Amino acid sequence: MLEQTPHWMSRRSTYLRASSLGSVALCIGLWVRGKTVDQSERGNAERRALFVGLWPPTLWLIGDALERHERRHLR
Repeated sequence: MLEQTPHWMSRRSTYLRASSLGSVALCIGLWVRGKTVDQSERGNAERRALFVGLWPPTLWLIGDALERHERRHLR
């Protein structure tokens, strides 16, 4: 295996946390957009927002696990 990881690979946990925050913003954007469409399309738009709303905790926890893994291998 590689003794030293490239610089861009050591930041994976940061990228996942940033994507987690970005998906919160996406969820809010989809939810607001769902309120602006007509009644026949509103249910689908709200379901899409709820689906995207499930991503942030998953991405955040994967980022935490990667950070612990990175710390363990940097010692």
